[in-house]
Amino acid sequence: MERIPILRMGQVLLVTIQVDMHDHLAITLQDDLTSRIVETGARGVLIDISSLEVVDSFIGRILGNIATMSRVLDARTVVVGMQPAVAITLVELGLSLPGVRTALNVEKGMALLKASIAEEFGDVDGRAEE
Repeated sequence: MERIPILRMGQVLLVTIQVDMHDHLAITLQDDLTSRIVETGARGVLIDISSLEVVDSFIGRILGNIATMSRVLDARTVVVGMQPAVAITLVELGLSLPGVRTALNVEKGMALLKASIAEEFGDVDGRAEE
């Protein structure tokens, strides 16, 4: 069964999508990612979609669902590397992706997540300040 790797970097889970997403793979990613958030106690999820040239309405909804589920599980989501054509398609489809923050690249996305984690939880390790 095809799976997208989920890497842990401190309190952040990093997902780099390197293959064309089809519906079954997107659902598998959603399930795997929510399970990993619970297992690891991750405070952030960074999804790199720079390799995706096409995103349909289903994949767009899955990205929104991942962000919503992550938020419920106490993690923040940032999507990075969105191609201009993908952004145009999402807007034309009327998908606003609630709960999804975006950044141009992984470096900026990681900085955004770390700032969000520090603001909400006290520091970048996700431990509240005493």
